Amino acid sequence: MTAAAPSRVVVALDYPDAAPALAFVARIDPSRCALKVGKELFVAAGPDLVRALVARGYRVFVDLKFHDIPNTVAGACAAVTGQGAWMLNVHASGGFAMMAAARAAVDRAAAQAGRTAPLLIAVTVLTSLTAADLARIGVGADPQAHALLLARLARDAGLDGVVCSAREAPAIRRECGPTFQLVTPGIRPAGEPTQDQARVTTPEQAVAAGADWLVIGRPITGAADPVAALDAINAAVAATAGHRENA
Repeated sequence: MTAAAPSRVVVALDYPDAAPALAFVARIDPSRCALKVGKELFVAAGPDLVRALVARGYRVFVDLKFHDIPNTVAGACAAVTGQGAWMLNVHASGGFAMMAAARAAVDRAAAQAGRTAPLLIAVTVLTSLTAADLARIGVGADPQAHALLLARLARDAGLDGVVCSAREAPAIRRECGPTFQLVTPGIRPAGEPTQDQARVTTPEQAVAAGADWLVIGRPITGAADPVAALDAINAAVAATAGHRENA
């Protein structure tokens, strides 16, 4: 009997502190999703929350988007690896040397801890940014072209994948190959408000575009019944993934 594939959904625990995050986590099983701890929650609750979630059996994506000089980012990535993270990220715009230093630090820290290295991915273009936003910071390329350039750089630096909009996923998949991990935020079920996201897709569209992991926060955590919302998205994603794999 083949084991069920892990859920592709990564629930963003965008809470102000540990108490509501843990209240949500208490209602779900680790097989139903991975969890994302971002800046707000990490600053409020610290690495102890990450360790607690890992101890409960959850895959934890520590989403701190490191962007600094290579030595500083390397040290931060090593520390997150020591917390047992399943995935962590840096900004690809930090450059090749920074990403290569992060890669070496993660691998070294994982080997010292006797565990498999977490997925190390790079943020390309934030899903809140439009072409006009990029132009205002001096980037002349449109979001898809710039995301593809940064994805190539991350691949060449030895990273496992990138964070990108699902709209950029097909081009990055063609360029970087079938095992390159594509993590897609900006996911909104049909009919949901886009809030502060600019380049959004539905869960089904993201999977059809080639996304491996779908980061979804408020449509689940802000729902009247978060568990039912998660289950509905998992079902839709699994059905779309099955169609994609059988195509």
